[in-house]
Amino acid sequence: MIGAKKTDLRREAGQRTRDGLQTAALELLAQRGQEGVTLREITDRAGANVAAVSYHFGSLKALCDSAIEHALERYLDAQILALDPLGATSTLQEMAAAFARPMVRALAAGGQDLAVMRTVARVGIDPPQGWERLNGKFDQSRREALRVLTANLPGVDEQELIFRTRCAAGLLNWLALAPIGAELAAMSAEQIERQLVPVVAGAFRGDAVVGR
Repeated sequence: MIGAKKTDLRREAGQRTRDGLQTAALELLAQRGQEGVTLREITDRAGANVAAVSYHFGSLKALCDSAIEHALERYLDAQILALDPLGATSTLQEMAAAFARPMVRALAAGGQDLAVMRTVARVGIDPPQGWERLNGKFDQSRREALRVLTANLPGVDEQELIFRTRCAAGLLNWLALAPIGAELAAMSAEQIERQLVPVVAGAFRGDAVVGR
């Protein structure tokens, strides 16, 4: 009984160390990208020793990959959750609000939420090579977006809609990294949404707004 309890405590301590290393890596990746992160910086921030990285992840690259994958998965889950309730009768404004919601909430919340979005912004919206585990979520997010866009823009072919979706995502990624993101972070989520949603909706409409 005592031995089992000690084993559980060691396992919990190990998981805390692993989580702390991943969180520290994510915060530094959000600031500088993978090329600007060192092993010593991560372990100092996490309060762990260098050997812990090898024990839990195998290498610095594997730790960074794990943190990036975690960020991407959180982002995709949040976006799918926002898009899922939309139906064929949803408007482009509603679509834009749902599509931008993870970024809006991250900008308003700051901290770990914003670190996740900045990491996602640095690696882009396409799944990194070798991370096929996330392909299903990327495809689901794209399908959810296309379902609403096709209903609102029936004269636009699918490849064009995918291009516009990527442009909208690129716009949101830029906000996470550009100085304007700091200005938006001083606003509430509602204020950010009021400013941002019309812009994202315009990206989805494309040339449909010309001549109106």
